[in-house]
Amino acid sequence: MRVRASDASLGRPSGTIRYVNTDPLLADCRARLAFDLLSNTWNAVVLWSLREGPLRPVELRGRIGGISSKVLTETLRRLQYNGLVDRRPPGPGRPGVAYGLTALGRTLLPAIDAFGAWAFEHGDEVMAAQEAAEPAEEAEEAGGAA
Repeated sequence: MRVRASDASLGRPSGTIRYVNTDPLLADCRARLAFDLLSNTWNAVVLWSLREGPLRPVELRGRIGGISSKVLTETLRRLQYNGLVDRRPPGPGRPGVAYGLTALGRTLLPAIDAFGAWAFEHGDEVMAAQEAAEPAEEAEEAGGAA
């Protein structure tokens, strides 16, 4: 697999693009590792929500919306396990704990931003393709059920 990586996405100021050659079938492929980190529904959302600074879990839930306490806790633990967030005191006069991005976690923000920009630009096309595929899938299922 040839992965395109801009220097900006790698934290370098130059505008050049470099390619990283890797075998996509290897279990320890680094590109696969990165995609696995971003493939969980909530990982990127939580990381992006922490971009402006540490937050307590209740603050994160308020910012994100639609995430249960249990799922948020699981996501924070997973991100902490991977070295992307850390647990810290929330600050003077604030109870509980807060979570913030580590230096490693910050390096994923440009990639998350790029995925978001792509989704904004192409999301309608993807949804149209999904809607077009649904009647075909329903007809196929109905034909198989007979």
